[in-house]
This record gives sequence, C-alpha cells and structure tokens, in this order.
Amino acid sequence: MLILASQSPRRREILQMLGYEFQCRPAHADETIPAGVGPGEAVELLAARKARAAAEDAAADAVVLGSDTVVVLDGRILGKPADEAQAAAMLRSLSGRTHQVYTGVALLRGGDARCFHQCTEVTFYPLTAAEIAAYVATGEPMDKAGAYGIQGKGSALVEGIRGDFFTVVGLPAGRTVRALREWGVLPAAR
Repeated sequence: MLILASQSPRRREILQMLGYEFQCRPAHADETIPAGVGPGEAVELLAARKARAAAEDAAADAVVLGSDTVVVLDGRILGKPADEAQAAAMLRSLSGRTHQVYTGVALLRGGDARCFHQCTEVTFYPLTAAEIAAYVATGEPMDKAGAYGIQGKGSALVEGIRGDFFTVVGLPAGRTVRALREWGVLPAAR
C-alpha cells in the first residue's frame, strides 16, 4: 500500500496521472528549517518529517511518501506567503530573474527510509506592478512556495524552466517513479 503524506491536490494529481493507487494521509509536522541547512537538505528533512508523521499508524509494509517544496532566490528560501503584501513582495523579487525550486521526497517503509531532492531553475518575465497585483488578487499565490503556481495562472509569469516541470509543481515525477519501483511499488495495471 502507498500512502501520500500530503493534502496537496497537485501531488495527488501527479500520482494519479502516473497510475498509482494510494491513500492520502495529510501529515502535520514541524516545518521549521534549522539555521545553516541548505535548501536540498531542508526539503529532504521536511519531507521526512511529514512521512514519519503519516507513518505513525500505518501498516508495517506500507510505503509512505512525504514531499516538500521550497523556492530559493539568491540562496534565500522563500516559503509560502503569510499575506498578500508578502506575496507581492516575493513576486517583485522574482520578477525578471532566475530562481531555483527544490522538491524533496522521503519514502518510508518500516524502519527503512530513502530521501532525495530535485532542483529545477525557473525564469520569470519582468513583471509590472499591475501584473503582480492582478495575480495576487486571484488568491492563487497564498498557499504556494514562492507565491506562485506554475500549473495555474502563475504559468503566465514564467519565461522558461530548466529541469523537471513536476519538481516545480511539487513532486518530481520521473525520479519518484524510479524510487518507488526500487521499493516494489508499481502503478496499477490498466
């Protein structure tokens, strides 16, 4: 059995698209990143915390998948905005620039664990104040790392990407499939 330790509709959609059968078990875990931890290590740590929280009452043979995503600009991690003003400030800082999106994945089964992360570069078009205000007014930025969703209206902000698109959405599809396969978890036969 595969358990997704997330309430993210995007991660759920990616696993469904890939053909997996799974249960969702949203995990409530500490999302504090210790000082001095780099973004790759941070997303792996947060993904593992979520997976462990969801695994507490799971069957011993269940595979629990946790994931976490952060946006990084100039070495600084941008999480989810606290309010519209912070969302607008994040978007202004990303305007016309290239940033990195890191997604970490943790797989747990019994006492075994495997963590990895993937990084994708995203370049934004230069954004006007009106474009930023209009996007923030949609409400889409409010629950997303870096204050944008590449799979939604935020796609209009993006000039280009280098790397795995699904890493930016919240779950690196190809690498996750390979990791699950190594643990004997395969998509449902169709």
